[in-house]
Amino acid sequence: MSLAAFLDLRGEAALVVGGGPVALRRTRTLLEAGLHVRVVAPGLRPEFGALPVQAERRPYRPQDVQGMRVVVAATDDPAVNDAVTEAARAAGALVNHAGEAARGTLRFPAVVRRDRVQVAVSTGRELPLLAQALGERIAALLPEGAAVDAWTARRQRALALAPAERDPALAGLRAEIRAAVGLPVQAGGAA
Repeated sequence: MSLAAFLDLRGEAALVVGGGPVALRRTRTLLEAGLHVRVVAPGLRPEFGALPVQAERRPYRPQDVQGMRVVVAATDDPAVNDAVTEAARAAGALVNHAGEAARGTLRFPAVVRRDRVQVAVSTGRELPLLAQALGERIAALLPEGAAVDAWTARRQRALALAPAERDPALAGLRAEIRAAVGLPVQAGGAA
């Protein structure tokens, strides 16, 4: 069982070893999350040139993982990916082994975003197609940002009320949110 978590790694250092399509996808994901990315590979897809990364066209060296918070092993050589993963684990970095996810400590889920709502889906197995399909289904349920803003404001106002008024206000908000995402209205529960 994996720990499901959203990590704030803005400003942290990341290393991507590999220059192909998987490395490019992982690099974009890390950049979107605000990490400073260094890419090391003998050859890089041209798209890397348009990204704000430190690119080094050379083979991987074990010392490359030093000082990195996140490491991605995404080459087409399983032996290199294994070596990167082993070195990153030894250095205490979170590591994604793109060829065999179970060998690393970090997996990239399918992510669905609408405004400030973000949902990540992982199958817990090597079945990204299912995670992607579930992500598409979830995307259809996500509310628009204006609705989320309004619900957030209502919750804040309700939390400031006396308990006798707060509980019904939160129950009404809960019912509205559940109805908006197609769930039956239920009584009770924390807001």
